[in-house]
Amino acid sequence: PHMPTGTCHCGAVTWRYDATPTQATACNCTVCAKMGVLWIYGTEGADVHVPGPTKAYIRKDGGDLEFHHCPSCGTSISWRVVGQETGKPIAVNLRLADDPSGVSDIPIRHFDGLNTFAPLPDDGTTVKDLWS
Repeated sequence: PHMPTGTCHCGAVTWRYDATPTQATACNCTVCAKMGVLWIYGTEGADVHVPGPTKAYIRKDGGDLEFHHCPSCGTSISWRVVGQETGKPIAVNLRLADDPSGVSDIPIRHFDGLNTFAPLPDDGTTVKDLWS
């Protein structure tokens, strides 16, 4: 099993995913679409670790998510619930994977965060389809 790690562009922030991802989510909401991220989910402090300093952006529309990025290079690292403590759900950006070949066959789940807040039909896309 491949347990991926990731790093921002400048190397100041890393993440570690202590599990094998079974899918990644491509969301089309106004934030995710502009950031171009692919999310994998876990539990903060249990199977997902994000050491290093990050800066949070909280949606201006009353959303309850913090989108964390590197304060130096601006790379999108993760999201979590506003004010969340360790032990809660967190998502990290799979596009930052240190070894893209190790995550290339992970299926992509498309999510309509813009209109219906529901999954979109599975189209068989995998990570390698978005990176080729």
